[in-house]
Parts: sequence; structure tokens; C-alpha cells
Amino acid sequence: MNDESSPDSVARPEDLRERTTKFALRIIRLTMALPRSTAARVMGDQVLRSGTSVGAQYREAHRSRSRAEFVSKMQSALQELDETAYWLELLVRAEVVEKKLLNGLCKETDELIAIFTAIVKRTKASLPA
Repeated sequence: MNDESSPDSVARPEDLRERTTKFALRIIRLTMALPRSTAARVMGDQVLRSGTSVGAQYREAHRSRSRAEFVSKMQSALQELDETAYWLELLVRAEVVEKKLLNGLCKETDELIAIFTAIVKRTKASLPA
């Protein structure tokens, strides 16, 4: 795929595998840099769990035994991405992290959501009725 951020194109599994791993590493670095307050720690634990789960869910999807199972696992990855987006937004709105510091990570979250949504829609469309 030439532009893996475009949901209209098909991402190669190895590209998304690396991209979700890099995403998880960015989430890990973010949580390590958060303040030590109770609120920051709780939100950090949540974003760490959901953000690092995306890649694991994606890998599980590629070990699926059927297309229906693949869709189910990809939808689980989408749920984790949506949850990650929520925690990132909350970190900003609670003024734990400046918005400008999370812009890139939020953009990547949105792009992965778009890509995964497109993959799920395409795969669902190919399933027998």
C-alpha cells in the first residue's frame, strides 16, 4: 500500500503490524512521562492498557480461523482504539497533558480507527449473507 493512512486503500498486514507496535511504544513513553498524581496515574494505566492492546488484538485477528472471527477481532481492536482516544482526550481536558503534546498521538489514533473501520467494512461486505 502506498498511503497506509488512507482508509480507502488496503494496508498490508506487516505495515499495520509495525504501525500498531510503534503506536504501543508511543503510548508506553507517554505513560512513563505522566505526572505522579493519582488522577494521572489512573488515566495513564487506562490508556496504557487500551493503547497497547490494539497491536495484540490486530495480531490475534490475523490468526483467526474464519473471516467472521477476523471481523470480530478487528472490531475488538477498534474498541481499544476508541477507548484510547477517550483517555487521550481526558488527559487533555483534565489538563494533565497539553493538547499540543498529544496532537500527533491523537492523529495516529484517528488514522488507525479509519483504517481498521475500512478493513472491517470491506471484510464484512465480502462475507456471505
